Amino acid sequence: MNTTEFLKTISAFFRLVRVNNLLIIVLTQYMARIFLVGPKSEWLSYIFDYKQFMLVFATVCIAAAGYIINDYFDIKIDMVNKPREVIIGRLIKRRWAILHHQSLNFIGIAIGFFLGLKVFLINVFAVSALWFYSERFKRQAFIGNFLVAFLTSFSLIVLAVYYKKNEMYVNIYALFAFSISLIREIIKDMEDIRGDARYGCRTLPIIWGIRRTKILLYVFIVCFVSVLFFMAYSLHNRYLIVIFSGSIIVFSWLMNKLYWADRKKDFTLLSRICKIIMLGGIASMIFV
Repeated sequence: MNTTEFLKTISAFFRLVRVNNLLIIVLTQYMARIFLVGPKSEWLSYIFDYKQFMLVFATVCIAAAGYIINDYFDIKIDMVNKPREVIIGRLIKRRWAILHHQSLNFIGIAIGFFLGLKVFLINVFAVSALWFYSERFKRQAFIGNFLVAFLTSFSLIVLAVYYKKNEMYVNIYALFAFSISLIREIIKDMEDIRGDARYGCRTLPIIWGIRRTKILLYVFIVCFVSVLFFMAYSLHNRYLIVIFSGSIIVFSWLMNKLYWADRKKDFTLLSRICKIIMLGGIASMIFV
């Protein structure tokens, strides 16, 4: 393999494991450690804390493995929905993809064992859930959406379990991550309805249709914002109250965009907006 081919393979691998999403996980866990778990005055020590690094590294390895196995099982569907983005079988051989998946999972579980029984069990659950999601549950209505949303919040839940400090603050952001991820996953199902229907997937947009799925999303958004606001109010934290009050405006705008969406590119835009909202949520940790 010459240098050009090697660089292409490395670039393909980074795209396969969604390196941008992995960086968001790193940012989320360090921001939560500094601003939610705290105390903030010791932020420099958290950055160089090897146990925090290992916790983050384990999460990143498991997430990367999850992206690989998801794409592995979705090759045929992705050839319909997004043929130019297919990597496994085209730029990276299938057997190498499985090897990378298994190696990353092993690293994540091994680090979890070193950090303690609870983290170990959480990591084992995450690895197992990601496999079953990709192999089976992703093609079933709502179960797959719920599972991947829960696994998104796992990067914060594991911090609450490991440090056992300010769990309520960590958990409220875990709920936020779960909420916006669930909304985004259902929107992505609407975006990918053509390929999913062709290969027998039973996602909500296929079973219920776009219109009824939108109504369900409206209900979810209202419920999630209400619960988040109530949790912030119960903590008597005026910054959280202001943050989640402001989110009402953002989610109202999202609901309006969702109402008018009817083409693939519209749902692609909505999916990107959800990711921006998630990044905004991470940034808001600074003010808590």
